[in-house]
Formats: sequence, structure tokens, C-alpha cells
Amino acid sequence: MFVHEALAFSVQALRANPIRSLLTGLGMVIGTASVILVVTISLTSREYILEQVEGIGSNIIFAYYPAGSAAVGTSDADFVKLSDVEAVRQQLEGRIVAATGVMSNYDRMLIRSKEEDVKVIGSDQDYQAVRNLVVTSGRFMVEADVSLRQRVALLTDKLAERLFGSRDSAVGQVLKIHGLQFTIIGTFREKVETFGQSEVERETVLVPITVLKYFVRVERIDPLYIQVRSAADVEAVAERVRHIIESRHRPGALYRVDTLTAILNAARNISLILSLVLVMVSAIALVISGIGIMNIMLVTVTERTREIGVRLAVGAAPREILLQFLTEAVMVSLGGGILGILVGVAIPLSAGFIAGIRIPISPVAIVTAFGVSFLVGLVFGILPANRAARLSPTEALRYE
Repeated sequence: MFVHEALAFSVQALRANPIRSLLTGLGMVIGTASVILVVTISLTSREYILEQVEGIGSNIIFAYYPAGSAAVGTSDADFVKLSDVEAVRQQLEGRIVAATGVMSNYDRMLIRSKEEDVKVIGSDQDYQAVRNLVVTSGRFMVEADVSLRQRVALLTDKLAERLFGSRDSAVGQVLKIHGLQFTIIGTFREKVETFGQSEVERETVLVPITVLKYFVRVERIDPLYIQVRSAADVEAVAERVRHIIESRHRPGALYRVDTLTAILNAARNISLILSLVLVMVSAIALVISGIGIMNIMLVTVTERTREIGVRLAVGAAPREILLQFLTEAVMVSLGGGILGILVGVAIPLSAGFIAGIRIPISPVAIVTAFGVSFLVGLVFGILPANRAARLSPTEALRYE
């Protein structure tokens, strides 16, 4: 029954000074909203980074010969060859989804009455799946196009628009590459924009690798892509790929075999550091708001000293006084915390609704923010409540 009375007295005391109560709880609103937003930012950034990396291709290994390094005795035979791609396919057949190689060179093309250098890359039917390419019109090359050395080509969206006005208009057109006529069978783009950091540039032509190899001086696969079936098997397969390639070339030739694991780990570390920094900022806001609650409650105890004396004189126990003022502090803190949770949830929901993207909100963050709000009120309310409970009834009644 006394808990109900303590709540009633606390509500009455807070309603007597609504502006003070609102301003006191404002710090908790900011602090708890920050906690929700910190976790939301962390989850969203992590999902976004993982999505971008996986958009390049899931469970990807890429291997190449680092030409131009300090290696001694470099020769054309050191480069990764089409036969190496086939060897990887045969020896790792059960552990990989696909393996594909890429050759690259440039050709001069007439674009809008001006000659420009355009990148030409050659690959095969597995390139789309391994590199996670999106066909925007027409179709991708098939095995028959590669094995029969068909003169077919695909253009990036940007190049198709510059040459023919639109992606759909490009399909079926004839384009001259290295002096030969190629029929455009489709247009494509990378699922995740790499801004020219991969072999696919904004203006690129893709042709069967069996055709392009006749237009390059040296047969050079750069890079060799392998898509592994299981994420847990990526590192082991990477070592196996290195062994296969090195065993097929001269002793001492060094090959780079990389995975996206290091990039993913770096992304996770950056996300973790960002989250820790933001949590520290949120913690500072919560501590400041807790100090504000304690300060206001100490002022409240001073202002209500005579009231406390009357209650003690008529038989109220010190623990009852302690509970009443502690309840007031917790109510201010929880009230601000609940408002902060609503704000912290409303901002991501509004941003997601406006931008049309999904922004994850962690239920754990909501529960944590609520618990922290209660704890702040409890911890920073103990000192004022204890001070009120220890007042002498005689001295309190004489207080003016």
C-alpha cells in the first residue's frame, strides 16, 4: 500500500513543477535516444558494409601474378593462363561453385563523333555469377558463345547509353572491336559500384575470352576468380589455389591469392570502434543527465524540508521518506528514458520511410536503454533521498 502512496506523492510533486521536471528529464531523453541511435547506426553500417562487400561476390577468391614487382626472371610464362583456370576447376570441382578468368585490353571507339579508349575485357559464362553482375537488358553470354568463339558482346549501361542512347536500343546493334564486328547481346552493371577499382570500368565491353585472347600480345589472366561453396572453406581453398598455380609455373614465381576476409574483418573493426566511440558519447550524456537529476532532487529536498519534517513528526519512517524521493528520481529518469526511446525509434523509422530503405532497430537496445534509465534514476537519486531520510524532524520543522 505504501508503494502506491509513494507513487501518488511523487506524481503530485512532479506535477507541481512541470517545467522543472521536463527540463530535468530532457537529459535522459537525449541520452537514451543516443543509445538507440548508436546501436541502430552500428547495425545499419555493419549490414551496409557486408552487403557492399558481398555484392562484389560471395565467398570470392582472386588470384593473379603481380607483374612489375621486384621478382627476378619475370617472363610471359609466369602469368596465370587459361589452362590454370581449367586446372583449378578440375582439382577443386567439389569445393567451388565456379572459377573464371579475366583478360583485359583497350580499343579505340568512335563515341559521339570523338575517338576514345574503351576497356575490353574477356571472360566466360561463369563471370556473371562469380562477380554478381546484373544483366539490365538482353542476355549474358552462354557456354556456346565461349566454346564456339562467337562474336558477341555486352556493354556496361553507361557505354550503351553513350553509344546508342539507351540500354534497350543497344541490344542487337553491331559494334566494331579490334576491326571485327560484334553483335551486342546485352547490357550489364555491377551489383555494387566499385568506381573503377575492379576490372569493370564505367565504360567497358565484355566479350568471350576465347575471342579476346587472339587480340592480346600475352595470354594473361588477371585476375582469376574462384567462388567457394562454403564461407568456412574460403581460406583453405585459397591456399589450395596458390599451390595449384605455383605448381604449374617455374619455381620461385610468387602469386597473390587474396580473399575478402581481410576487408570484412577491417569493416567489422571499424564498425566496432565507431560504436564504442558513440556509446561513450551516449554514456557521457547519461551521466550528465543523472547529475542533473541528483542536483534537482537535492534542491527539491531543501525546498520541501518543512514538509519532510511534518511527515516525520506524524509518524513517517525514514525509509518511507527515502522511498518517496527515490521514487521521484526514478520516475523523472524513466519518463525521460521512455521519451528518449520513442525519439530513438522514431528517427530511424522516419528515415527508413522517407528513404525507402530498411533500418534495423534492435529490441535489445530498447530494453538496455530502459534498464539504463531506471539505473541512472536509482543511482543518482540515492544521495538526495538519503539526505531527506536523515533529516531531524525538529530541525526540519524549524526550517523556513
